[in-house]
This record gives sequence, C-alpha cells and structure tokens, in this order.
Amino acid sequence: MTLAIKPRPSLESQHFQVVIIGGGINGVALARECARAGKRTLLVEQNDFASGVTSRSTRIIHGGLRYLEHGEIDLVRESVRERERLLRERSHLVHPVQFLFLLNETSQRSAMKVRAGLWMYQRLAGKKSHDLSEMELKRVERALDAGHKWSIFNYEDAQCEFPERLVAEWLTEAIDAGAVVRNHTEVLAVDVAHGRARAVLLRDRSGTGPSKDERVEAGWVVNCTGPWADRICQRSSVRTSKPMLGGVRGSHIVLPRFSGVPSSALYAEAADGRPVFVLPWNEQVLVGTTEVADTGDPGRTSPSNEEIEYLVRTVSKLFPKAKLSAQDIKYTFAGVRPLPNSPANKPSAVTRRHFLHDHKDDGADHFISVIGGKLTTAASLARECARKIGITVGEPTSVSVGPGGSLDPMLDQEVIEIARAGSVSEETARGMMEWHGHRAMDIARMALVSAELRAPVCPHTSHIVAEVLEAYRRECAVTLGDVLLRRVPVALGACWSESCSREAALRIGAVLGWDDHALGANLESFEMERAAFLHRPSRSYSALQTAAD
Repeated sequence: MTLAIKPRPSLESQHFQVVIIGGGINGVALARECARAGKRTLLVEQNDFASGVTSRSTRIIHGGLRYLEHGEIDLVRESVRERERLLRERSHLVHPVQFLFLLNETSQRSAMKVRAGLWMYQRLAGKKSHDLSEMELKRVERALDAGHKWSIFNYEDAQCEFPERLVAEWLTEAIDAGAVVRNHTEVLAVDVAHGRARAVLLRDRSGTGPSKDERVEAGWVVNCTGPWADRICQRSSVRTSKPMLGGVRGSHIVLPRFSGVPSSALYAEAADGRPVFVLPWNEQVLVGTTEVADTGDPGRTSPSNEEIEYLVRTVSKLFPKAKLSAQDIKYTFAGVRPLPNSPANKPSAVTRRHFLHDHKDDGADHFISVIGGKLTTAASLARECARKIGITVGEPTSVSVGPGGSLDPMLDQEVIEIARAGSVSEETARGMMEWHGHRAMDIARMALVSAELRAPVCPHTSHIVAEVLEAYRRECAVTLGDVLLRRVPVALGACWSESCSREAALRIGAVLGWDDHALGANLESFEMERAAFLHRPSRSYSALQTAAD
C-alpha cells in the first residue's frame, strides 16, 4: 500500500466566518467548537499542530493547586471541572496520577498551610484522594535525602503524557465537523481596513499547496498563536497600548528511570521555594519547570545551562543516592508560556488565567487575541471565545465522546479484539488503544493489509507503521517530524537514536513510496527538527559539572 499526498487546493478569495491563527491546543479546541456550531471555519498554523507551547509543557492536567496561594479560587474551580471532564471523555489519554507533596524543615511553606490548601483543593474538586499505603510512603522516604525530616502529603491530579495526541483527536473532530485546516502555513498579516479585520494573507510552506500567497476573507479573526500573539499584531499594523504578553520560559529535563524514583509524581520545592515536579513520563522521568523571562523568538528557545543546573541540583538534592548529573540527561526542552504582560510581578505571581483581548479599541474590530491559557482549560477557553464572537455555546452537561474518544486501555477484552483484528501483538494493540482510542480498531484492520504496515516503527517500540499511515491520511501530517514527534511520538522515547530515525524512515518510506531523494530529505529535515526541539546539554557544560562534582 502506498499513499500519495494530495496537493492542497487553493483558498484564494474564499470566505470563512471564522479564521483562527495558531494550531496549538487552544486554537484547535476553538476550531472544533466553531465548526460544530456550523460556522465555516479555517484553522491555520505556521508549523505543525501542537508543535509549539503544547508540546513543550509539563504535561499535567491539573486543577491548579498552586493557584490557591494567589487566591484564584475561580480558576481552580474551572480547572478541576475541566480536569474531571477530560478524565471521563479521554480516559485513554488523560489518567489520574497520585502526587506527593514533599516538605522538609527548610521548606518555605508550612505543613499546616499545605494541609489546609489540600483540604480546600479536594473540596473544590468534590472528591477525596486515595491515601497511599504505608509501605509506599516508607519506600519514598527511604529514597529521599536522609539528612532531612520529611513531611509527605498526597493528593490526586491528572496527567496527559501526550497532549499532541489530544490535539490530533480534536483536530480530526474539527475536520469531521467541516473545518478547513492548514498546517505549515504562515499568516503574513491580518488585513485591516476601515477599522475592521477583513482578511488574512497566507503563505503555504508545506510544499503541497499553492506556490503564491493567498488572501482569504474572514468574518472574524482569532489570534491563538500563544507567545507569537504580539508579533501577529505587529505584522498587521495593529497597535496595542502595551505588549499583551510577558513571555516566560519554562525548561524541563528528561532523565532515565533511576534507583529509588517513586511511581507517584512529586511536587517539591527547589532551593528558591519554587515548585518543581518530578514525574513518571513515557518510561522516563520528567523534571520541570523553571520561570525565566524570555522575549526572544519562541520557536528558537532552549534551556540555559543555569536552568539545567537548577533542575539537576533540585532532583539530586531530593535523591542524593542516585548520584545524578547532567551527563544522565536524555534531553532537555523549553517553551515560552504566553502569560499576560505584568512587568511589576514576579513570573510565579502572574495569573495563569486566560484573557480575550478585543482589538476593537485598537482600530481592528472583529479581531481577538487569546492571551494565556493552559492544557487543562483549553476546552472552556474555546467555549468562552466562541461566545465572544457571537456563537451560541452552552456548557456541556454530559460526557461528549468523539470518534477517537474515551476507551480504557486496561480493558483486556478490547485489547484482545484489536490484536486479533490486526494480527498484531497484544502489546501493540494496547499501545494503539492508549494513543488512538476507538480509532485503534480501524488502524488494526488497516494493518491487516500487509506485513509492512504491521512492522514496528523502529525495533524498540510496539507502535507500528499503520499508525503512521493513519497520521498522514486523517491527521494532517506532512513531515516525518509531524508524525514521529507528535502523531505517533515514538521519537520522544527513551530508546530513540539516529539509527532509530534511519530505520523508521526506511520502514515508513517503503509504505509511502519514497524514492532515495525523498527518503534522504525527510530524514534530514526530521533530524534537524528533533535537534532544535530536544536538546542535549553541551559537552563543555557536562564536563564542567563533572569537574565540579
């Protein structure tokens, strides 16, 4: 089976009731909302869907325990409501996680304050956390620095290990509802005439679209570009009284599993009192995050040596017996949070609430910029934004599950049926359920067509080439990076290396009909994208740290 990628039809002079710029989780959620309401909707993303802030987050679906410290009760209430909805509707992607809140005698927060905060947090969520067994708590205590006296509190939140997959599902639901979507398509400017946004000027960079720039008419334009929001306004000569955003970089390190690391997630304090998470993730350990002002290009941001040292030092002080250093890091990544501009406040004190900036007073009616937002509240932000532009949207009262929706990966009978349908292993069937929900059965049936489709993407994974074909056919993947970093994100795994990249490209290229030139070009662009996203600490830094140790 081969797949020919169809050329994209021209959008020149077409009219859309809503044009959304930015294909992160907020933009995709809004496109789905507008399309489901029957509005002719266009979603445009300069790179790939979920390739910006969405894929560079800490991957927690949380109610915002930290927001209680700043008195943002309404935001916590909204967050826990949306968290519970995601747990019900997308149980294959979003799952509950036990968190341990760690305090010792040097902590800046008191045990009484934390206990009160957790009590309120549970009340707002309307549920009580399950207590960990005494054996598990003792095991965690033994692994922690024995030089401190630890107080350990547990609570429940949730994790979405792969928000890229959540975006892919919402994207296909938006398309099924009638939305037109374009990734790898840059908005050069919003055309504002006579005090109103009239159109957008597009440039398709996918290699499959029109060779000339296109002008698309719009009833409303919504700027969901996150940290790029001010840049869109500048390009369009829409002048705000002050910058809308105050970019704050959050960096993470990914470590291999190490001796003593608990199966629960940890919420701990760094030396400066900032909260840092240590999370089980993708058979590895994710540690983050930092808060550093960043006004540079959001697409080129990367962790500084100081941030890497900060995170390594924090986790090393928690688990000194593990003897961790920068040399243990698998990779690092960073994203710029699109927080509201608030120069008088420390980054930690800036609200995580989202805002809708109406540009009517800036001389651009029917143009709105979304400021802020987070994974947990993307759906509620989309509903609010849809109402802002005149679309009637009610609050969901029941669980709404789309075609790719909720399916419990632990249902053994479902796993067996999928394995039989595709003639694949139960491990592969379970992996497909975890990433594709009910679509897993369709992918399994497609895999039955040939041994090439049932082959693993690389020798170290149970995910198969049929999932890649689905990404190209239904989920708008254009490049190898779109697939291996986001739709079937095996390249985020612990095993991945340049040899895995080559093997994956060969297996995928055989199914897609790539010649040697196409294979080489796809592989080269993928390695460049992966290296720009997932950084290894520089050799000079690792050597300096080793010498210091």
